[in-house]
Amino acid sequence: MLVAFGMVGSVSAIEINENLSINGFIDGSITKTDLTAGDTSNWGIDEIEVDFLFNVGSVSGAVHVDTNDAAGTGDLDIEQAHFTYTLDNGVSLTFGRYGSALGLEREDPSGLFTYSRAYGNSNFNLGNIDQDGMAREGLNISYAADAWSLGVSIDNPDGNIRAGGVKNDLDFEIALSYTGIENLSVGIGHRNDNQATGIAEAEITNINATYQVGKALLGAEWSQIDTSANGQAGVTDGDLAAHMFLVDYDVSDKLGVAVRYSSYEASTTVDVDQITIAPNYAITDSLGAILEYSDVSHDTANMDSDTIALELTYTF
Repeated sequence: MLVAFGMVGSVSAIEINENLSINGFIDGSITKTDLTAGDTSNWGIDEIEVDFLFNVGSVSGAVHVDTNDAAGTGDLDIEQAHFTYTLDNGVSLTFGRYGSALGLEREDPSGLFTYSRAYGNSNFNLGNIDQDGMAREGLNISYAADAWSLGVSIDNPDGNIRAGGVKNDLDFEIALSYTGIENLSVGIGHRNDNQATGIAEAEITNINATYQVGKALLGAEWSQIDTSANGQAGVTDGDLAAHMFLVDYDVSDKLGVAVRYSSYEASTTVDVDQITIAPNYAITDSLGAILEYSDVSHDTANMDSDTIALELTYTF
């Protein structure tokens, strides 16, 4: 329930014993971006992640260790750490550090059809736990039935409810998924970020869906973030929206092509549009490559850009 039913990479775990298995990935890229303010080029390892998966009776757990920390230093970081107690009636209780269940694009590169994300580095990347401020610490209560599932999370960013006299109220998230129609998946969710006193608060709504038509997967998403300044200087109230459309077509068992259009409001006066074309190729069962071209149109002067990227992801 902590992961939406969207485009999550499927990797066979290495079984150590009946209670422990391991999986993960190594992700690297070569990129070149043409920007009005000046061109940039980068190459190297983007992220390494090793996931330890535990299972003892009705209790399971996971610890995700990676190098993609928010500070960008490459140091090891605990991305996720949580355990889940599953009852016989379909109810599960999860406690620990995890990500949001909202959003079509998930946290890991192995779960994306493209190299880039639809909304750049904005707050609309709801499912990207590696982005600063997107991790949660708390309790998730979920229920799973045949055609639908429901999850409710009570959390805040770092588990620190009060420090130095400053109160950081608990946040709430509810996520509903429906798969009762063949080839169709729908997700609806809402999040209430009650941040520390004097910091902008936010109400987040997300609706997404995918539909399989032959060899083509169609995806669509709409998100809205309603902010409240809550007395913070320099922050104004406002509603920001984002949407995306995605088509991924399997040319063969190894070759696919993803086309995506996305748009989001970086502020109440600045819109950002992106068109992405990304052929992807399975070199082996565990090694994949994505060649991407993205064109970004930005309302801010000198911020339009074109990016070419080659990404290699090895999963184990």
